[in-house]
Amino acid sequence: MIDFALLAVFIPTFFFVSITPGLCMTLAMTLGMTLGLKRTLWMMTGELLGVGLVSMAAVLGVAAMMIKYPEAFWVLKYGGGAYLGYLGVELWRSRGRMAFQEGTSAMGNISRLGLASQGFITAVSNPKAWAFMVALLPPFVDADLPMVPQLSILIIMILFIEFWCLVLYASGGRALRRFLEKSGNVRMLNRVAGTLMIGVGAWLALS
Repeated sequence: MIDFALLAVFIPTFFFVSITPGLCMTLAMTLGMTLGLKRTLWMMTGELLGVGLVSMAAVLGVAAMMIKYPEAFWVLKYGGGAYLGYLGVELWRSRGRMAFQEGTSAMGNISRLGLASQGFITAVSNPKAWAFMVALLPPFVDADLPMVPQLSILIIMILFIEFWCLVLYASGGRALRRFLEKSGNVRMLNRVAGTLMIGVGAWLALS
């Protein structure tokens, strides 16, 4: 069984990293703007499955691969940053699947499975998630103790914290959508989300 003293360190550390803006949180905020919290829950379902998969992979061997092949980390780092920048530019131009269009949601016709798939792909392709899981999780696992109970507790904590952080971002996006709709400033809504994505992309690439 995992040491509860370690959990007392792990929980606030993971919360701090999870709550900071990143690819998944930015997506949750953008979908909260365009679709509302209820439909965004489908994206969250896929995202949480992806986060769980990344967590297991980190504990079960990805850390060793990253040490042996450090170029894999740089591919994730720069590729993820470039992708975020591309999405940000598309939002600034009010284009792309994530852009909010006048009078309707650009993603309004996407199915529940499509939203869940987008959340899953975003999570597993997020370099911030991989880098953090690879760096943080292995030290919290004792190789001399049974792996399954330790990994189960860690993943439950991770998914619980991640879910509520996603809800906070999606709820904030819904409130922002209402505010901007009242003023009719749809272009500003796209540019707010686009600027945030470009900023996070630059941070990923340069940090």
